[in-house]
Amino acid sequence: MAKKALITGILGQDGPYLAKFLLKKGYKVYGMIRRYSMPHFENLDFLDITNEVEYVEGDLNDESSLFTAIRNIRPEEVYNLAAQSFVGSSWEQAKLTTEINALGVLYLLNAIKFSCPTAKFYQASTSEMFGTSNTNGYQDEDTPFHPRSPYAISKVYGYWMTINFRESYGLFSCNGILFNHESPLRGIQFVTRKITDGVARIKLGMANELRLGNLEARRDWGFAGDYVEAMYLILQQDKPDDYLVATGQSHSVKEFVVAAFAAAGVDNWNKYVKTDPRFLRPAEVPDLKGKADKAHKALQWKPKVTFEELVKMMVKADIKRIQDKKS
Repeated sequence: MAKKALITGILGQDGPYLAKFLLKKGYKVYGMIRRYSMPHFENLDFLDITNEVEYVEGDLNDESSLFTAIRNIRPEEVYNLAAQSFVGSSWEQAKLTTEINALGVLYLLNAIKFSCPTAKFYQASTSEMFGTSNTNGYQDEDTPFHPRSPYAISKVYGYWMTINFRESYGLFSCNGILFNHESPLRGIQFVTRKITDGVARIKLGMANELRLGNLEARRDWGFAGDYVEAMYLILQQDKPDDYLVATGQSHSVKEFVVAAFAAAGVDNWNKYVKTDPRFLRPAEVPDLKGKADKAHKALQWKPKVTFEELVKMMVKADIKRIQDKKS
């Protein structure tokens, strides 16, 4: 009988990539969708798997719905990818961000503890938890947290709750501390997609400027399709543990911009890019760069897609997306 996996956040960026990866391995994949919503399946359609996933109703703000889903499915693996994940919005929506990203983890762990304690649990943690902390210019599993946004603070709560359920109740609950990972499925409000979509529109003559915030912020950017494999590998280990997943290289937003314009074949990028103070964060995280030695050794995981390949992939997809809409 096929293993069963439940993925929250199935409609986001990582959910479809993870679902496709697990389907190829013969899993029965269940995707959680909020009640009463009008679900958008574009990201699953992009990967041609919309009809291969079984959808269940549930909401991280509704503990009873999580109990029902876990009890009915009795999954071998649960991947919690659902979140209010846009850092910029977390200052204006701090309460909602906390309810989903922090309390939602507690509710889901409780549901597993009471309804299916043998299930393995993956919590999507984030490099934003480190904030301004670093160790010799990088972050690893031993770097202390110094969160700089309501989003990051809520994720720290979920991180420690995952460890607490592991240590208190013996659950196979693990954190994946994933650094920035992008793809053509990234939401348009995120800076990487905002850049590639903007560049595509400039390339096609539909826009003449691109407004951004801090161009000097540096991030460790990888491909989401590579990172979901690490999520899977974390739950295949003999013992539950926490792993940092990153490329080990950081690039500035400006470098991403330059690479995107180059990928589109558009010269003089600085003619189009304007700095807009509206997009500056109240508290900035200047540089995130992960050291994923533990994942390399224990999981035998390494990223496959380079920074340049990632940017080209996203620009190409956005140009095609816009052209298809026009035709």
